[in-house]
Amino acid sequence: MHVNLSWLKVEETLTSSLLVFVRGIVMLNAPTSTNKNREDSWFKSLFVRKVDPRKDAHSQLLAKKEDTNLYKIQFHNVKPECLDAYNKASEEVLPSINADSHYPCELIGTWNTWYGEQDQAVHLWRYRGGYPALTEVMNKLRQNKEFMEYRNERGKMLLSRRNQLLLEFSFWNEPTPRPGPNIYELRSYQLRPGTMIEWGNYWARAIEFRQQNSEAVGGFFSQIGSLYMVHHLWAYKDLQSREDTRNAAWQHEGWDEVVYYTVPLIQHMESRIMIPMKTSPLK
Repeated sequence: MHVNLSWLKVEETLTSSLLVFVRGIVMLNAPTSTNKNREDSWFKSLFVRKVDPRKDAHSQLLAKKEDTNLYKIQFHNVKPECLDAYNKASEEVLPSINADSHYPCELIGTWNTWYGEQDQAVHLWRYRGGYPALTEVMNKLRQNKEFMEYRNERGKMLLSRRNQLLLEFSFWNEPTPRPGPNIYELRSYQLRPGTMIEWGNYWARAIEFRQQNSEAVGGFFSQIGSLYMVHHLWAYKDLQSREDTRNAAWQHEGWDEVVYYTVPLIQHMESRIMIPMKTSPLK
């Protein structure tokens, strides 16, 4: 077989030139302590596929398999002068839906934001049976005169509202009613697209560091609405116990590693401290 040696030399020269060029960029932008191994790793990362192609959605890999729970979280921004009236109306209507077996849904918790976005109400619902249960509830509520009157009056009290449909992570416990008094923290993370599996892998190990004081309530990721959103719900006795509990996590070997590797996955994060409404199952 005839081999064109001149072409091989040109190709070798171009490859060497590219390597020198890339390393030059690394050296110009990296600290002086950057070593050769780090340069080579960075160079190889340009050409190596890090994630194996998959045919299954991340929801099938991360969500619970033993049931088909679907969650809805609602954020209602209320006119400041209407907050008391909004709370009163919600406390009269929402528990009746929760208690009626005619509706395949459960009110997990309902809160007002204390620190974070002010004059805000947050509601978390669970639909046992997934999307068919959600559709059934929505259709039945349209025939519920009391709810439709509440919804019309509620609309006059709101500045804005939004919601998301969520699945629960398989490694979190299912949210269940708990006695109070507690404050709740909802930590919401907007992840970089394509990083949900990586997030789940780290938190599947990390959650064991945060279970000792029973502060972990639930962990969810979005399916509809703002995508690549993660919500972690925590319960504490007060703000000081929250501070003590979070600081104690750093004493566990491995927690620092979880933080180190998950922070780069985040585009934006938000923390809400919430107070349960009177009729919230999570007190």
